[in-house]
Amino acid sequence: MFHDFLNLLYPKLCYSCESTLKTNEYILCTSCLHELPIADHHLEKDNPVEKIFYGRIPVENATSLLLFEKKGMVQKLIHNLKYRGHKEIGPFLGTWLGSELKEIPAWQKITIVIPVPLHRKKLRIRGFNQVAGFGEEIAKALEVPYREDLLLKITATKTQTIKKRLARWGTIDETFVINDPGALENAHVLLVDDLVTTGATLEACAHKLLQIPNLKISIATMAVTH
Repeated sequence: MFHDFLNLLYPKLCYSCESTLKTNEYILCTSCLHELPIADHHLEKDNPVEKIFYGRIPVENATSLLLFEKKGMVQKLIHNLKYRGHKEIGPFLGTWLGSELKEIPAWQKITIVIPVPLHRKKLRIRGFNQVAGFGEEIAKALEVPYREDLLLKITATKTQTIKKRLARWGTIDETFVINDPGALENAHVLLVDDLVTTGATLEACAHKLLQIPNLKISIATMAVTH
């Protein structure tokens, strides 16, 4: 009864169209949920996300749940997550994707989930890593550890800067550091992020992780640019 009263005062709104959510709706209204541009690239072989990394890094599996378009529904979702602090969006998408990945044999080989890290300065400003809830729920579904303390970003850089550093190879060591390398030996890491566009940041993280002996990389993101 108290929750019903709160909903009258502060109704929950759809993060896309901003209409009032009904009792059985969460994050998105039924209409927006049905119109959401779903990628489901984990159901495709040689899918568009895998192709982003061809010739750049060895990737075992790669997928994105949704298709991102400027001013589209997915952009609104990610904007609400990253800049308006609506953390519940990450777990919502992670639970969704995790429930599908756990049914696919290739993804059952994952042994650990690691997020693309934020530099401590950005983490302090934002207050949280927007990928955390997404990665945690995928890890739960796959029944593997989620670790955000193993790959750290020690230099504040923009994507364009990372792309330039990749062109100069060894300087990746200036951006990322691995804490406790022994925990990653022989691991199959699922690297998670919110959005993949050029793939530069994910590539830089993967290059650093692949310095660990016998490590394999898979990638999963909330969305990919369409």
